[in-house]
Amino acid sequence: MKALCDARTKAVAANIRRTREIRNYTQDYLAAKLSISQNAYSKIELGYSNITLNRLLCIADILEADVAELLTIDHTNQLRKAAV
Repeated sequence: MKALCDARTKAVAANIRRTREIRNYTQDYLAAKLSISQNAYSKIELGYSNITLNRLLCIADILEADVAELLTIDHTNQLRKAAV
């Protein structure tokens, strides 16, 4: 179960990163908007930090994205990774 949760966290983190890159925003920009360090923000994108719902909502607002887009996971791919 933990492996599946970790895989989901990494997938959401990757979605956040991908959306940020599409918007051409830097990690420094998002970190400043969130009032956190660039290092702390980097840990979010790497999936090293568990974020609160409030933080996720703020990130979605800054990225001008729907929270659902950030949470969308390719379940088949994630299940495959968790099984390894």
